[in-house]
Amino acid sequence: MKIGELSRRTGVSVRALRYYEDEGLIRPARSANGYRDYCAGADEIVRQIRGLIDCGLPTRIIRDILPFLDGPVDLVPAAPCDEMIEQVAARREQLDRRIRCLTRNRDAIDAYLRAARERTVDA
Repeated sequence: MKIGELSRRTGVSVRALRYYEDEGLIRPARSANGYRDYCAGADEIVRQIRGLIDCGLPTRIIRDILPFLDGPVDLVPAAPCDEMIEQVAARREQLDRRIRCLTRNRDAIDAYLRAARERTVDA
């Protein structure tokens, strides 16, 4: 698929897709005319990348994490330095805090909906 189609499928701009390529996050093939040609699963990979970026992860960390998103892999990561491990651990803690906050917000919305629906039934 061409870059425009991938952009439409994922909602990610063409400019962002080119940036992901520059950062080594996606690697499209090139057709004879030089156009980018993305494989069938590229849309899911782009959605995963977008989700990680939305969680606040920088692309340099995403590049290392991306191969592990689909479950166990045979790749053994290069031994990262202690600073990199600390950065990833800090990002994980940020994600945990956001998940807890989102869970509380979802629970509050659920409670509101239950109460609102009960009042509608009682009326």
